[in-house]
Amino acid sequence: MNGKYVGYVAGHDPLNDFLSKIIRDLMDVREPRPAFRAFRLSGSNVVYAYEEKFSGVKVICKFYGPRFAPDWDKAAWKARQEYEGLETLRRYHLVGSPHHVIRPLGFSRDINGVLAVEYYSGEEFSHAIARATCHRDDAHLFWRLKALAYFLATQHNRTANGTLVDFDADCGYFNTVTGRLRETHRIGQCDLDELSSLRDRWRDRPQMWQDQQVWLHGDATPANFLFGDGMDVAAIDLERMKRGDRMFDVGRVAGELAHAFMRAGCDRHRAEPFIAHFLWQYSCHFPDREGTFESVTARVPYYMALNLLRIARNDYIDRDYGERLVTHAKKLLRTFGEATSAPLETLSLAA
Repeated sequence: MNGKYVGYVAGHDPLNDFLSKIIRDLMDVREPRPAFRAFRLSGSNVVYAYEEKFSGVKVICKFYGPRFAPDWDKAAWKARQEYEGLETLRRYHLVGSPHHVIRPLGFSRDINGVLAVEYYSGEEFSHAIARATCHRDDAHLFWRLKALAYFLATQHNRTANGTLVDFDADCGYFNTVTGRLRETHRIGQCDLDELSSLRDRWRDRPQMWQDQQVWLHGDATPANFLFGDGMDVAAIDLERMKRGDRMFDVGRVAGELAHAFMRAGCDRHRAEPFIAHFLWQYSCHFPDREGTFESVTARVPYYMALNLLRIARNDYIDRDYGERLVTHAKKLLRTFGEATSAPLETLSLAA
């Protein structure tokens, strides 16, 4: 069990009854006096893993209360929203092998806005990336990217609804991100003006408006995918799930790859083969693979840049590195969505 052991859940704690009901009703555990070990996990939310001592079954709990307190209704609404998002995606047969969305098990307003979900044992995407950035285990990351591309293409294709995307929504998010960068003095007014002008150039590109809406993961970062055996992939943490352009997810993965190699001190070009491989593998799940690849590579720079800007606004990013992220985002945005037919080994999307 990953995480820091912090003790047992007290028998009189309402959480003990909540967990006991879950393992009894949903996991068929008939332990008369269950006892739960608690492990603090890393993450932006307060997340714990609970292991029942006698049966060994595990449950993950995310607590929304600390983020929204004292607004317990909002915390409960967020927990319920993620619960329903997980249920929604699972109805598209994203259950089991090879594509799995974790099962929601319950939520409670009165227990710190808690959401309980199943435990899935697997390798985090972030670990697979680290094996390449730190240990040069490129083959392992290539394999994981193939599996992730398969998962996302399946999710997107199954959930397309025939309605055209609204690129204005992604421009609005762009404005939120750049506005935050300006407020925190991460960029100056000249930077903001340039970024806004580049955004408008992308807004004028017809291909940014022509795809169908799909259900997005919404936060396709390295912490939110787990890999099992073979091509098995599980998605977790769907609190930002929404309808939108599939490239929002695809571009975030590509942008995270660029960021990971840059932050690890690697030559920035080290990320390019992995990004190209991911985009090519994603494209292979469409009838016209080459046409899809052209469309993907034409649109992905905008969403990669958006993700780099999103990362640059975080407090844990120092200012020098934040400037590098902004500079590379600008380079990506200056491509203006022109499709490329460059060979995969020379495709330069890492800025």
